[in-house]
Amino acid sequence: MRPHRRPRPLTVDGHPAPYGAPFALPTGALLTIGTPTHGIRSYLALAGGLPIPPVLGSRSTDTLSTLGPPPLSPGTTLPTATPPAPILRELWGRHAPTGQNGNTSRKIGAVDFVPWSAPGAEIRVRVRFGPREGWFAEPGELLRRVYTVGQGDRIGVRLDGPPLARAIAGELPSEGLVAGAVQVPGDGRPLVFLADHPTTGGYPVIAVVHPADLGLLAQARPGTRVVFHGSQR
Repeated sequence: MRPHRRPRPLTVDGHPAPYGAPFALPTGALLTIGTPTHGIRSYLALAGGLPIPPVLGSRSTDTLSTLGPPPLSPGTTLPTATPPAPILRELWGRHAPTGQNGNTSRKIGAVDFVPWSAPGAEIRVRVRFGPREGWFAEPGELLRRVYTVGQGDRIGVRLDGPPLARAIAGELPSEGLVAGAVQVPGDGRPLVFLADHPTTGGYPVIAVVHPADLGLLAQARPGTRVVFHGSQR
């Protein structure tokens, strides 16, 4: 078992468990994942995976198209699979798990620790202008303004702040979108698309976030200040 991203409280049967590193979870043990103190998302990985019937080759839930298994809800029970022997050898090495006498959260295996720094009250996000910056009266205003994180989910995050004035009115024919696209709807306030973004859209995309900075926006809590910076194409 390997939880990822920090910090938030994590215990096994009331005992502190490591974050960002694999550990043993004995049969019947209770893993408790608390409310995050920084960031908003965490990931829990299970050696062997979850033997859920795949949809179009994936066991994930697409929240936009509603494809995939139903989203988790209180009381949902998920099956677990036994890891293949090569994975067990990689995790355990020559040591068998004990998980006794309060040692349920013992770190195991040769997998390295996964460090992570939580976003602060303000994040700086690199962007590259285009493809539709010409649709705005002053596209450079995107870099000179401070926005705050508003509503968001895995599809995207809305930013609150001064609206960007358009130089060209109307809408585009639908065109392809990528993760990190900074789309500007009719109200002039940017919307940054994340992992479950739509494949097409009709509002102009003024810029695209650098892939390495997209995780900052995905973890930013509502009210976090956002400053864009970068060079034009």
